[in-house]
Amino acid sequence: MPSIEENKAAWDGYGWEQGGDEWSEAAGGADMQWYGTILPRIHRYMPAQTILEIAPGFGRWTQFLKDLCNDLIIVDLSEKCIQACKRRFISCSHIQYYVNDGKSLGFLPDGSVDFVFSYDSLVHAEADVVEAYVHELGRKLSRDGVGFIHHSNLGEYTAAGANVTEPTHWRAPSMTADSFTRYATRSGLECISQEIINWGSGPYLIDCITVFTKKGSLWARANRVTRNGDFSRETRYLFMLSAMYGVNPGES
Repeated sequence: MPSIEENKAAWDGYGWEQGGDEWSEAAGGADMQWYGTILPRIHRYMPAQTILEIAPGFGRWTQFLKDLCNDLIIVDLSEKCIQACKRRFISCSHIQYYVNDGKSLGFLPDGSVDFVFSYDSLVHAEADVVEAYVHELGRKLSRDGVGFIHHSNLGEYTAAGANVTEPTHWRAPSMTADSFTRYATRSGLECISQEIINWGSGPYLIDCITVFTKKGSLWARANRVTRNGDFSRETRYLFMLSAMYGVNPGES
């Protein structure tokens, strides 16, 4: 089980030679993954006045988020990651940087966040960590604020005693899509979409992308849930597009 302490040790000790871009290679690079996978799923909520990014690593998605808001707040439990982002985005005066304990957002004023984002990071967070963040976001989101959180759904299989034979990519075995829905409800939030997906995991849908908002916000609606077993195929398609059209100057 990837605890907070294990996550901190893992990312403090990681080499980061490619700045995290290595995790986008299967999609043809970070830019292809951003424009092909992430932006189509969040574009309706962009731009936003204030964006909060949880667990940015070395800024793989921060580089795109910074151009979609007036104020960007990034928070990570790794001092190493935050210092790397400070160096990378030194010319950006609208970014605030925080190191936290892996689950608290007490440094933010209530109602101050218009969009919260985390992708390919909180999949390693166990249920207690995700619950703590959701509880905090119930207070920190603005009235019409929206959240976009990519988290583990491996618990759907572990709870049922299933033997997942495909790689699980260090997903948290205690977390599920249904758990997130319960945490949101307890925190004055409601889920408006949940895309349950595979991640190089064959038929096992070990991840979930949850979009949520405040109860009564202009975005509020009944939750729409889909089980997308073609997500890994989407990633492979982006890789093909990158090979076809992502030509570098001087490339033969």
